[in-house]
Amino acid sequence: MTSETIRVADHSVDPLFLGRWSPRAFTGEAMPQSVLFSVLEAARWAPSSYNSQPWRFLYAMRDNAHWDKFLGLLNDFNQSWAKNGSLLMFVISETTMVVPGTDARVPSHSHSFDAGAAWGSLALQASVLGWHAHAMVGLDFERARQELRVPDDHRIETAIVFGRRGPKTLLPEMLQAREMPSQRKPIAELAFEGGYPA
Repeated sequence: MTSETIRVADHSVDPLFLGRWSPRAFTGEAMPQSVLFSVLEAARWAPSSYNSQPWRFLYAMRDNAHWDKFLGLLNDFNQSWAKNGSLLMFVISETTMVVPGTDARVPSHSHSFDAGAAWGSLALQASVLGWHAHAMVGLDFERARQELRVPDDHRIETAIVFGRRGPKTLLPEMLQAREMPSQRKPIAELAFEGGYPA
């Protein structure tokens, strides 16, 4: 990593958060099932409204019978680099829930928020294990719904590619310059005491 790409926190934070980023250059090596189940286990323990756990994960391991179908659901740009990943996953959220103490299904206000918490846990656990995860929304959502048999009361949130980081020369030339950890806005642009500034 060059000096331009080193991430520096403005306040004390575990290095895990600075070390996690979303590369596009992957080696294509097979992901052991133990790694897959470890990242899924991390997601399983994410917080959710009323403990509704609305997240669902549909996945294809590299070189198995489902890989080409999953890869083909991404747009051409994402296919150009995701093809070298080790695992493709779609994160789905259930848009209704049963509030404890009732029997009726009601709309869930926080299903996407809760699925996002699960995605964060997935990504951090992958990083702990020496793998990387890159989420993307450049995909054909309608085809994905049909081909992956997603129920009507579920929302496709994102697709994720997992892999071991490879050299940027594996990427199309236009992406090589972008293959570095991104920076973040300062807290002063993100958090406001008492409400939005007047």
